[in-house]
Amino acid sequence: MLADLTAATDPALRNLARRLAGRIMIELARTGAKTPRGVGKMALRRFQPDAGDIDIDASLDALNELRTLGSFDADELRVRGWIKPGTAISVVVDRSGSMGGKPLATSAMAAAAVAAREPNDYSVLVFGNDVVVAKSQNTHKSSDDVVNTVLSLRGFGTTDLAQALQTAHQQLQRSRASRRITVLLSDCRATVEGDAVAAAMSLDELVVIAPFNDDAEAKTFAEAVGARFTTVSGPSDVPDALARVLD
Repeated sequence: MLADLTAATDPALRNLARRLAGRIMIELARTGAKTPRGVGKMALRRFQPDAGDIDIDASLDALNELRTLGSFDADELRVRGWIKPGTAISVVVDRSGSMGGKPLATSAMAAAAVAAREPNDYSVLVFGNDVVVAKSQNTHKSSDDVVNTVLSLRGFGTTDLAQALQTAHQQLQRSRASRRITVLLSDCRATVEGDAVAAAMSLDELVVIAPFNDDAEAKTFAEAVGARFTTVSGPSDVPDALARVLD
């Protein structure tokens, strides 16, 4: 229902629904089964909520600004916390005509789940006949903004699967992570010319997540390129689906 409300005609209602959907999806994303991450290490990083304790020495400029001006730039704060072993993820969301409505809400949940688990190194791409970078690999963006950006897009148009996977490869090349995973949420019905198989084979790891009961072409594509494959029946299934395939 929230996914349908985000397409409402009244701007105030639409914006409220998007914000509400974003918060619900992010909270649901944090409840999914956890996957083993290996041994992490303590490191200094840019401030994010729940990322760790503020490092006073590294944040002196921001704290002095707060003391003298009564406000400060949060980007100048540094925290010390645990950094997980390097994994970069690119979430690739199909917003073509066949993936509107519930599948699009499911994709927003996937973006929220990744944002909740890999906040330092991920990207979100949305594609139909072109590719929109909702969140770049090396740019900070709040998880609420990422989810609301995905929800603001309506399903329509053709499906350029090859270009989407090529863009995911380009985004992941910006990362220094030792493991780079592309998560494709699509029925994989490519309707624009291009070699999607070759684009998929250029990726380090590919996971395909397709709508339940509409997964035949996606399963065939995943088998052809050696990708891991699963299906989801709705947004609430996404956290555990990601846990199954992102081991």
